Amino acid sequence: MSLSSRIAGFFLATALIAAPVPKEVLAFYYGWYGNPQMSGSRIHWKQGISHTPVLGEYDSHDPKVVEEHCREAKAAGITGFIASWWQRGDIHDKGMPLLLDAAQKNGLKVSAYYEEGKPIKAATVEATVEDILFLLGRYGKHPAWLKVNGKPVLFVYVRAVHDLKLPGWRQVIAGVNRKYPGGAIFIGDELSEKGAQVFDGIHTYNITGKTKGMTVEQVHAWGKENYPAVVKMAGSKISAVTVIPGYDDSHIGRPDPRPNTDRHDGQTYRALWEEAIAAHPNWVLITSWNEWHEGSEIEPSKENGDRELKTTKEYAPLFLK
Repeated sequence: MSLSSRIAGFFLATALIAAPVPKEVLAFYYGWYGNPQMSGSRIHWKQGISHTPVLGEYDSHDPKVVEEHCREAKAAGITGFIASWWQRGDIHDKGMPLLLDAAQKNGLKVSAYYEEGKPIKAATVEATVEDILFLLGRYGKHPAWLKVNGKPVLFVYVRAVHDLKLPGWRQVIAGVNRKYPGGAIFIGDELSEKGAQVFDGIHTYNITGKTKGMTVEQVHAWGKENYPAVVKMAGSKISAVTVIPGYDDSHIGRPDPRPNTDRHDGQTYRALWEEAIAAHPNWVLITSWNEWHEGSEIEPSKENGDRELKTTKEYAPLFLK
């Protein structure tokens, strides 16, 4: 490619990112659950959960369940899901077509959370480019796939970021954008100015390392200080701040002490939403729709009912207006 072509491509990419970015409220979504009736065994449910789903031990490949998730999310003001994706052909990948179709039917968008396509020892720039080209080639043109200015959006989890480091991801993004027509938008789990220089947007998945053990007042203060800092750090790139209802992974055997965040009867989630709206990011991310192991779910549970869905329905329109 000639120097003039590279320069033209740079300015085109810059213009696309600089164009207005529609606001989104996106929830991290896990399609890794299975039950004996549909998948032949209890997948993920036997690993320990913090709360009990109202839907019971469901199967992520059950069309009725996925339809219900999409319907409830839409009614709560959520605009889309960020679906965990690990490897081609695994349980997450096989469930993607069903989720995309149900999302389209219910007016939702879907992106993928690229978690770890290969074990660390096998993670290379070339293999990661192949994984992402597979993802975008198979799903990126689906009408429900989240796009910014016509480009499909992909989120990258911190583990995958660390596998290749920022220089490696700079190569990955360049390689994908050379090979995928029109290119893609990459939102990295890397809250730093260097991260904003590499990715098209920045976010983090889990804030409980910062909010652990806090009172509601302390949660407010933390959000008031940190959410504007994320927006400033992102600069001209896409800024995304993360809200959680709470966090409790003490049931899955991880070594103590655990960085748990108390729900405070729903007040933690409300406090974070209020500070997120005040910070004026491009997107608000919810951790999570259904990460039952870590107790961060907003999907209705027997313990908390639909309290967090009602809170989402209250605050999401305020942010999106």
